Formats: sequence, structure tokens, C-alpha cells
Amino acid sequence: MPTPDELRNNGVVKNVGEAPQEELATGERSTRNRVARSILDHGPSTVAELAGRLGLTQAAVRRHLDALVADDVVEAREQRVYGTRTRGRPAKVFALTDCGRDAFDQSYDKLAADALGWIGRQEGGEQAIAAFARARIAAQAGAYRKAVESVPPEKRTEALAKALSADGYAATARSAPHPQQGEQLCQHHCPVAHVAEQFPQLCEAETEFFAELLGTHVQRLATIAHGDGVCTTFIPKTSHAPPTARATKNTANASASTAGRNPA
Repeated sequence: MPTPDELRNNGVVKNVGEAPQEELATGERSTRNRVARSILDHGPSTVAELAGRLGLTQAAVRRHLDALVADDVVEAREQRVYGTRTRGRPAKVFALTDCGRDAFDQSYDKLAADALGWIGRQEGGEQAIAAFARARIAAQAGAYRKAVESVPPEKRTEALAKALSADGYAATARSAPHPQQGEQLCQHHCPVAHVAEQFPQLCEAETEFFAELLGTHVQRLATIAHGDGVCTTFIPKTSHAPPTARATKNTANASASTAGRNPA
């Protein structure tokens, strides 16, 4: 999927990965973006309509649509007919999928930041934002808890990484620089990074949750929200006692551990 910066700069869809050299040389990608943008601007469209708007042959439009369908950017639908339907099959139209629509610049980050700002201005202030952040994590906790509790203690960090990846965080687990001391949980993507820049309570609540879930204190070493390339959490080796036995203490330690280079 395209990144928000790519879309803000160009207002078009960009494909992930390396494009074939012939595609780059002939401008195939740029034309494909124009096809997708035309559907965004004008709604579900037939091949003939797209060809007319873009000054392309219908054969060329079909070729680009085939590629966009393969990338789950657009989908074919039967055209709705209002009133009396004429004889013959209705024309096929092409519409953006949810995935394709999300590829264009959206205002969700601003909406979320505005909402949290409003919460912070009400009674409770920053504590209310922190309470919201914890409630948000709690609502998502079920799948993570199930993943972690289904494996042996030594596999819990890896299981958490896989569960986070399923939610779009592109997470991995690896040994720390000194493996005898513990592991590092690395999140290479953060869906809420732009909002977390303004509201570090989101990162703090996540760190507290990791500590409670894994049954040990953890330390957040870096965050995407603060300009690092990856969110990195250090998870020390433990005696693997039941997580609930130390949950209260670990939550406090997790909060304190955010006082380092990147406190979020």
C-alpha cells in the first residue's frame, strides 16, 4: 500500500515493491495512478468512461484495470440501472475497494488527534487521555493474551510479535545485543504514530500492557512517534512466574522505564 507521504505529495496511488524496468520507462505506473484517481473523483466508472476522461484506448484502460484489480485497489461490479432496464447485460463498472480508498490521503489521524485533544481539555486532563489509552489497549487485549498464553514462556515474545503483525505493526522478536539479558520486540510500523507524537500516553499504555502480558518489567528504548525508525522494547529474561503474580509491580516498572531516551 502507498504511504501517506507518497499520497500527499502526488495525490495518486503508488504500488509497493520494485516495478519492472519497462513499466518505469513507459510510465505505466503513472497512468495506472490516473485511472485509480479518476475512479476516486468520479465514482464507479465503465471502461468507456475512463477511456474518454483520460484520453486512452479502452484496451489500455482494461490493462491498467486488470493490474489494479490484482492489487485489490479496484473491483468490478455490475452497473446499477435506475428505471427501466434495457435489453442485454448491464455494463460493468469499476469501483475502488476499501483498500484502494484508504490508499488515498485520509483525515483519520487529525480526527483522532482532535478527539484526544478534546478529551484532554475536559475534566481529568492528561489523566483522562491516559485512561482512554489504557481502555483502548484493553479492548484489543484478547487476541494478544490468547497468543501469548498458548505458548511456552520462552516463546511469548515471539508470539506477541506475530499477534502484533496481524494487526499491522510488522513486529519481530530477536535476541538483545547481550542475549543472556533478554530480547527485543521491534515494531517496524505503527498505525497511530502520527497521533502518538502528540499523545505519548498511547505508547505508555502499550508499554504497560506488554509488561503485564509478559509478566516482567519492560523498557521502551525507541519509538517511531519520536523519530526513530522502529519501536523497540527491551524484554529481560525472567523466571517465567505467572504474569498475574507481578502485574501491579510490572505495570509501575513499565511506566518508570519510559524515562529514557524516548519516554513514550
